[in-house]
Amino acid sequence: MSADILIQGLEKRYETATDDVVAVADVDLDVAAGEFVAVVGASGCGKSTLLRILAGFEQPSAGRVTVRGSAVTAPGPDRGVVFQDYGLFPWLSVRENVAYGPRRRGASRRDAAARADHYLDTVGLTRFATRFPGELSGGMQQRVAIARVLANDPAVMLMDEPFGALDALTRSELQTQLRRIHRDEGRTVLFVTHSIEEAVYLADRVVVMTGGASHGVPGHIREIVPIPLGVERDVTGTDFNALKRTISALVHERVATGAVG
Repeated sequence: MSADILIQGLEKRYETATDDVVAVADVDLDVAAGEFVAVVGASGCGKSTLLRILAGFEQPSAGRVTVRGSAVTAPGPDRGVVFQDYGLFPWLSVRENVAYGPRRRGASRRDAAARADHYLDTVGLTRFATRFPGELSGGMQQRVAIARVLANDPAVMLMDEPFGALDALTRSELQTQLRRIHRDEGRTVLFVTHSIEEAVYLADRVVVMTGGASHGVPGHIREIVPIPLGVERDVTGTDFNALKRTISALVHERVATGAVG
């Protein structure tokens, strides 16, 4: 398969009053069309920086980042972003929130509403279409946020800890729903999470990042772990938990100053 996301030699520096801080360096990654890739690592290792550069919210200091062969220089409709903060418009109904993107891109009111209704059905919120975000639970608002991204028909979905603020049961339900949507829609997904179990449950591959300012070296990819578990995944299974232990060991490795441990 061709690569929907291609990152080559990525580096990001931030200027401070006293010095330059290198947040990430030497990052090379390709994500195939239709692949689900999760990124895990300790706080400060550069996971969200990587996603923000892919989204076009920040510019790399060095390296090359492309989506479907086009250089990423700014936010664009080819990339749909879902954050932990739902970011819904509280003055618009659920249907209007989801239809907002298609309308901005020139769809008629009728076509945008039909597209919104299709994706509200996809996330199981058809009967809440006329409600307002403030009338919904956190989990339901995140479903609206996912439907809104899908309605824009992006080439890739970029998801930054989208379920991190939800309770365990709601989080589990949305993980299952996201797996179904990914299977049915076949979209390319890059998913940042602190949860190793979530990464193993959702992803085809897990990118383990390490380093960061607290370790004295830039954030970088430590290893990429394939997840050969198939469609049905049992979180209590032997193979599932063996992968969790492998990834956990990589995440919790200590990085000595100036050298990878």
